[in-house]
Amino acid sequence: METRKASFFQGFLNRIEKVGNKLPHPVTLFAGLAVLALILSSIISYFGVTVEHPGKPGEMIQVKNLLNGEGIHYIITNMTKNFIEFAPLGVVLLTMLGIGVAEGSGLISAVLRGFVMSVPKRLITLGLVFAGVMSSVASDAGYVVLPPLGAVIFAALGRHPLAGLAAAFAGVSGGFSANLFLSGTDAMLGEFTITAAAIIDPEYAKLMNVGMNYYFIIISVFVLTFVGAFVTEKIVEPRLGEYKGDYREKIEGLTKIEKKGLLFAGLSILVSAVLVSLLVIFPGAPLRGVENEMPIIRSPFMQSLVPIIAFLFFVPGLVYGKVTKSIKNDKDVAGMMSATMSSMGMFIVLAFTASQFVAFFVESNMGLVLGVYGAQFLQSIHLTGIPLLLVFILIAAFINLFIGSASAKWAMMAPVFVPIMMRLGYSPELTQMAYRIADSSTNIISPLMTYFALIIASAQKYDKNMGIGTLISVMFPYSIFFLIVWTITLIAWMTLGIDLGPGSPIYYGN
Repeated sequence: METRKASFFQGFLNRIEKVGNKLPHPVTLFAGLAVLALILSSIISYFGVTVEHPGKPGEMIQVKNLLNGEGIHYIITNMTKNFIEFAPLGVVLLTMLGIGVAEGSGLISAVLRGFVMSVPKRLITLGLVFAGVMSSVASDAGYVVLPPLGAVIFAALGRHPLAGLAAAFAGVSGGFSANLFLSGTDAMLGEFTITAAAIIDPEYAKLMNVGMNYYFIIISVFVLTFVGAFVTEKIVEPRLGEYKGDYREKIEGLTKIEKKGLLFAGLSILVSAVLVSLLVIFPGAPLRGVENEMPIIRSPFMQSLVPIIAFLFFVPGLVYGKVTKSIKNDKDVAGMMSATMSSMGMFIVLAFTASQFVAFFVESNMGLVLGVYGAQFLQSIHLTGIPLLLVFILIAAFINLFIGSASAKWAMMAPVFVPIMMRLGYSPELTQMAYRIADSSTNIISPLMTYFALIIASAQKYDKNMGIGTLISVMFPYSIFFLIVWTITLIAWMTLGIDLGPGSPIYYGN
């Protein structure tokens, strides 16, 4: 019976992998969506479909035909502009310049290793999951450092190394949308959300900021840390049993020079934070708002979070590199930045096709029309409130099994779902947070996730038979518990009516 179940499960996973592999590359997918948007704009405009503008009572909006003479003129003359002004492009590249120096100098690796190895043995599972969740502030660095380190630490403690690898992987990937600090993820997804919100209400979009989920993701860190530790110790580790393999690695602690580098890097962060604070806290400061009611929420500071994040990575990375000698001169710094930009090549190409799709979708007014009709349909079947949120989370979680890139999925989904949810009275900030929960929770069971192969390769050191199905079976409990508990937390947050971030309400239009 068990063999039959295992075979059925393996077959199910194989089908997921085959379907996912047949999907076009995200670059091709967006190019196809851009073409589809043009064709649909022509068809829908032919039938003269109109709706009342949700933000401007009395004003009627009609879908524009982008395949007539005027539309073709727009496509050709605005192609470069669409690409250059694509909001996430500059946000991501600027953030990664700072992260690149911190990662290239060895700072991020040292911080992660130092934290995990300083945690008491009885709290090591909590510490490992927490470090994984927090690693998202450094983009993808956690995938490379923490799962192998978690396996080594558990093996050294006489525990099953795959349980340590799983705990770290759950924290890094499952907790990617939770952090105590704002990161590049907030900036990247936030810009997509702001652009989508502008379809319905440009004035509301102007008041939004990339820290729109900040309060909730802070709480999420602790929720996911305890859930991840519980699943590891009560479900995953007992199921794996005693490790009987002979593969062992020596845990490398921090050297004296690395500790010195961390000390000075920490001091540099404090100094940098003070300098940034001086730009905000005093009346008349350059980044302080002029409005008495909400001087911080609507201040230039909130609009400057991306360069500030990049700065707060660049400075300690530079200091650490100078102390540890990993940075000897300006050429090394330029090299680290260049290496980071080289790794962003695929994102830049993706940004080009995505920018055209988003621009065509907005210019044609299909986002407005779809938002109005979509909201009317959901209202007609009485799907609102918590049931609506649950359906959206399940849809996003399912799509994530086949499309690994969080930004690619949200670029496609935001122009559709943000307007629909706004029409139903829910804020863009809430829609984004619901998406982040769904995306992060199923990252760890998606065979198409970028780092899935790397995790399998690390796991095969301890179990030569480790494959996609085996790894997913290990990670599945994390995915389910994260999705359920995190969703319940969001529902509780909605019930209490607490803002998701600075100036970021649950409901729209109240």
